Amino acid sequence: MSRIDKPRTQHQNTDKSRLLEQLDEDIQELNQLKQKIKQLEEEKQLKEQQLEQLDTTSAQVPSVMFNTTYREYRQYDLAYNRVKEFYKEQHRYQTVAYNIQARINFKTKVRDKMTIWDALLKLNHLLDESDPDTELSQIEHAFQTAEAIRKDNKPRWFQLVGLIHDLGKLLYFYESKGQWDVVGDTFPVGCRYSTKIIHHEFFKDNPDYKNPLYNTKYGIYSPHCGLENVMLSWGHDEYMYHLAKEQSRLPPQALAMIRYHSFYPWHQEGAYKYLMNKKDEEMLKAVKEFNPYDLYSKTDVKCNLEEVKDYYIELIDEFFPKKVIDF
Repeated sequence: MSRIDKPRTQHQNTDKSRLLEQLDEDIQELNQLKQKIKQLEEEKQLKEQQLEQLDTTSAQVPSVMFNTTYREYRQYDLAYNRVKEFYKEQHRYQTVAYNIQARINFKTKVRDKMTIWDALLKLNHLLDESDPDTELSQIEHAFQTAEAIRKDNKPRWFQLVGLIHDLGKLLYFYESKGQWDVVGDTFPVGCRYSTKIIHHEFFKDNPDYKNPLYNTKYGIYSPHCGLENVMLSWGHDEYMYHLAKEQSRLPPQALAMIRYHSFYPWHQEGAYKYLMNKKDEEMLKAVKEFNPYDLYSKTDVKCNLEEVKDYYIELIDEFFPKKVIDF
C-alpha cells in the first residue's frame, strides 16, 4: 500500500467507527427513553420506581440516579429509522449456526495482544459526534461509569466492571460483519424469540424462526437450565465476558454484569425466567445494580486520565494478573 493510500484508509476506518458508536448510543438512548416513558405516569414516585429496579429494599440508590429527572432525552425522529434498520440486520443474521461459528472463532483465534489499559485507549477511535447528551469518546464513558461506581464506594471489582464493560466493542476492529454482531440488545438463540425483544417482528426473516428445533419455548434448552448454558446473541458483551472469564479473577457477579448488561429483555422486561436457575436470581440482582451506572453516568465533564491512571492500572493488574491479554 502506498503512503498516499494510508491516510484515506485511516479516515474510512474512523468514519466507520463513528457510525458504529453513533448507532450504539442511539440504541442505549432508546432504552433510556423506554424506561423514562414508563416512569412519567407517576413522576413523583420516580425514585421509588428506581429502587424497585434495583430489586432490593436495602440497596443504596446510585448517586447517578438523582439527576435523571432533569435529563433532556434526545428525539428519535431521525434515529428511529437507523435503529430499525440495524435490528432488521441483527435479527436476520444472529442464527444458531452463526453463534456456534463465532464461538469457534473465539476459541481458535488470537486477534491481538495488549494490556487492558492500551485496549481502553484504542476505544478513543469510537466517537459519536451526533449524540446531544455527550460529545465524549467511548473511553470517557468507561471512566465516567467507573468513577460513578467508585464514588458510591462499591467494591473494587465493581469499579473495574464499570471501566471494561464495553471493552468488547474492540471486536468491531477485528472480524465483525458490520454493526449487528457487535452492539445492540442481546437475546438467546436456539429457542423461541420473546416478544419482549425490541423489534421482535424482524425475526421472521431469520432462518431459525421456522425451524422446529428452535422455535419452541425451550428449543435446544431445558427448563431452568441456567443462563450460563444458554447462547446469547454474539456481540461485545459475550466477547468481553469470555475474555474476562478465561483471563481474569473477577467474581461471578462481575462476569454477569459484563455478559448481561445488554440483555434488556431479561433484566428490564422479565423475559426468559423459565431458563433461569437459582444462581441466575443472584446474578439478576447484580446486573440491576450495575445498569443505572451504565445508563445515567454520562456528563460533559471529562475525566482527567492522568489523575486516575495509576489507580486504575493498579485495579486492572489486581484482577488481570497476566497483564498482556489475548484479545
